[in-house]
Amino acid sequence: MAKSNESSAKNKGKCIYLDYAASVSANPSSIHSVGMEAKTRLQNARKKVALVLGARSEEIIFTSGGTESNNLAIQGVVLACQGKFLPHIITTNIEHPSVLETFKMLQKRKMAQISIVSVEKNGLVDPKKIKKEIKKNTILVSVMYANNEIGTIQPIREISKEIRHYNKKNRQDLLKNRPCLLHTDAVQAANYLDLNVEMLGVDLLSLSGSKIEGAGRIGVLYKRKAVPFVGILGGGDQEGGLRPGTENLPEILKFSTALELAQKIKTTEVKRLTKLRDYFLDELSNLKIQKQKFSRVLGLGPDQLENFVFEFLINGDLKNRLPNNLNVSFPKIPSDLLVIELSERGIMASAKSACKSSQGGGSYVIEALRSELGEEIGGVRFSLGRQTTKRDIDYTIKALSAILHKLKKWYS
Repeated sequence: MAKSNESSAKNKGKCIYLDYAASVSANPSSIHSVGMEAKTRLQNARKKVALVLGARSEEIIFTSGGTESNNLAIQGVVLACQGKFLPHIITTNIEHPSVLETFKMLQKRKMAQISIVSVEKNGLVDPKKIKKEIKKNTILVSVMYANNEIGTIQPIREISKEIRHYNKKNRQDLLKNRPCLLHTDAVQAANYLDLNVEMLGVDLLSLSGSKIEGAGRIGVLYKRKAVPFVGILGGGDQEGGLRPGTENLPEILKFSTALELAQKIKTTEVKRLTKLRDYFLDELSNLKIQKQKFSRVLGLGPDQLENFVFEFLINGDLKNRLPNNLNVSFPKIPSDLLVIELSERGIMASAKSACKSSQGGGSYVIEALRSELGEEIGGVRFSLGRQTTKRDIDYTIKALSAILHKLKKWYS
């Protein structure tokens, strides 16, 4: 008996882990003490995210990223209708590829009818045009909160009002108990805009940790509890049975903390970045040729050089846009060429969505706004962040000046 007590004393507080087949050492689905502790941490992270969104904890689904969240939102709603009727879904022509391509895939597989509404020249969609496309069998409208290329902020609340008005007046018979739903891709909005789902009037909302500093590689889908929904994957009952697979707890914990911080500092950061962005735009507008240095190179006289300014166009509405986004086109100069030249000077910008950057051709978003430029021109996106300073902007302006002088032949 004495030896037994001695052995118990030695092992007190010791943890011998013999559950290495459970994917990770702290699997939230395991029922032992380590697993239960992980589950508690997972649920606390879920509560944090729900609090930011003004939602219930059970309405938060963790995914691998924004692309999966968008796919899950769209396909989950469409699959819930299969075998009952052919659903109709609506989106815009400047959505992220994970939305547009999913719509096209569902149409190709004859799982849904689709309508793609064109935005106006300022990059904003008219809510009235959305409402006009709603049919008797329309089950979902998907419009991104803020565009990933041109930064335009869409009128989500106004779109929500139009949908609610339609549902109240027209939704009967076949879809009496299945109103038209609204999904928004809020991936780009997380750092700067209000994410309260009740205020926005959305039924589904997607987020991604890849766009929030320090948030890690994880995604979130908010799904209103009453939304008819079917999971698109099989294999487990995690995330309410709608997203099977062991949860990536370390990344989820980072996401919840980073999202909480981003929303806490957004007012200060929006003010700072708006000031920086506007300064960038002012400096770009004043970018003139250095007369003595470049008069001979360009073959221009003093009178011509006096008021010569490189022409550029701002893509997207300047007022209704994210504070950190400036997307510009330089007529006659291909955007890919500018991005490469900037990169050689240590400045990282982009010519189109990273999800499409490996594919040839220009940006379909810029083409939707400025088809007259030709797809090879496109636009260059400068997106600012927490580490961006005025010194960075000044350096970029100087680099652009040198690049545009170097590419003088494109103006001829």
